[in-house]
Amino acid sequence: MIKGEEIKKIVKEYRKVRIGILGSHSAEEVGIAAKSFGFGTVVICQKGRDKLYSRYNRFLFDEVILLEKFRDMLRESIQEKLRELNVLFIPNRSFSVYVGYDGIENKLMIPVYGNRFILRCEERNEIKNQYWLMEQAGMRIPKRFNLPEEIDRLCIVKVQQKDKPLERAFFYSTNPEDYKEKAKVLIEKGIIDKESLKEARIEEYVLGQKFNANFQGWALQNIFGLFDFVGFDDRKQTNLSGIRDLPASEQLKIHVPIKNEEIGHYGLTMRESKKPLVYEAAEKFMRICQKEFPPGIIGLFALQGAVAEDPATGKLEFYIFDVSPRIPGSPCIGPTSPEMRRLSLKFKTTIETPMDLPMFEIKYAQKNNLLTEIVT
Repeated sequence: MIKGEEIKKIVKEYRKVRIGILGSHSAEEVGIAAKSFGFGTVVICQKGRDKLYSRYNRFLFDEVILLEKFRDMLRESIQEKLRELNVLFIPNRSFSVYVGYDGIENKLMIPVYGNRFILRCEERNEIKNQYWLMEQAGMRIPKRFNLPEEIDRLCIVKVQQKDKPLERAFFYSTNPEDYKEKAKVLIEKGIIDKESLKEARIEEYVLGQKFNANFQGWALQNIFGLFDFVGFDDRKQTNLSGIRDLPASEQLKIHVPIKNEEIGHYGLTMRESKKPLVYEAAEKFMRICQKEFPPGIIGLFALQGAVAEDPATGKLEFYIFDVSPRIPGSPCIGPTSPEMRRLSLKFKTTIETPMDLPMFEIKYAQKNNLLTEIVT
């Protein structure tokens, strides 16, 4: 495992930080924010998946490193080049999936803005995964069913898609027989396989408005505080969004598996009387992460959930389904969230997008010789 002292020694030698990102997921967001704060930029691309960054948005990146596979960034020659460029790397979901946790934790001798060791909690087969963290923190989460035979209400089943490491397939079930029938169809169509179905998460479907609550967790907490809320979004999925657009009578006539593959985002707001629920959940999550994955969450993260009525009390509660312990990748939040104006007033500088906040902290750390305090 890479030691913090080794990374701090590297970043101490940096004179002019360049921001690095894997060319996927949220690289445009990072490039725009980094450039707006005056940083040089480096994007690592995979051949065949590079055109958005190496051609159409080339102006966002000073250096484009083109590799056969993303994982090739672990080669010592590439790492040496990144260190020579004074790269401080920003983790996104593609970074976790394609470079891999073992490589990130044990081989990547590049300073990372964020906690490289907490990325692993996003995987549902880890012991200390996101669900375990939420349970330990006392956060509200949907009821989980360990076996299909236990299903006694409307549930959502979350299964890793076959051959698509970034995406999950979802299906809905109301009883064990319904579960078996729908799972069989997905397997026959090659969307999932039997092995991934064994690892599926079955949980009660929460009937409420979905909200992805997005936050910035600060490394320099004595300067900026524990965290800041940056806004809400929700997701658009293929093919679920298309099915929802049909009249109910037509939905009943078609029989296609629902994939829930995320294709876009849209912004939304929450009434102020319920926003404290979201802040409280974030604080609980931040505290448990500090305890279990020190130094805790650094940078942008998201709690994905829904506001729904608690059957026992009749009160509205924020139930959390999933956590993104790294850049959530939601470019709509900047233009749609009223929090940008609030944060601009708080920090006495223009904050246009959530990604501006990591750049703001990196800039502050560089100016005040505190880069060793914000990297892992």
